[in-house]
Amino acid sequence: MKRLSLILSATLFCAFMAKDAMALDFKSVGASPVIMYDAPSEKGRRVYVAPRGMPVEVVLTYGEWSKVRDAAGTLSWMQSKALTPKRMLVVSAANARIFNGADENSPVVFSADKNVLLEMLESPNNGWVKVRHRDGQTGFAKVGDVWGD
Repeated sequence: MKRLSLILSATLFCAFMAKDAMALDFKSVGASPVIMYDAPSEKGRRVYVAPRGMPVEVVLTYGEWSKVRDAAGTLSWMQSKALTPKRMLVVSAANARIFNGADENSPVVFSADKNVLLEMLESPNNGWVKVRHRDGQTGFAKVGDVWGD
């Protein structure tokens, strides 16, 4: 019985650690646009320029470089110092309605077109995320209408 308890504890611990290891790490491009490369070096091919505030998923960090995935699923490299922990989201739906509360029966505060950046104010909860538009309007978006959370 003691051995079974030990095995169960070890299994639960490994499952807990694996869950944390698989957690997504989202950050945003900082105050200035940044060049994205195909390799972790300025000698790599320049792929595109990411605008300030663009959310990215950090897949891997290698020295001073981060391999990131953007909303389109493109993988590229950027200098890690160009990232900020400030969480931004990009609207992925054609026209996302932003509600006053985390409920579709709540009044619509504003609409945001595809590719509009929104600041994430609170972590997602029950399929909703609290956001702020750069104009200052706040509300709740459906998690499926935005990317970067």
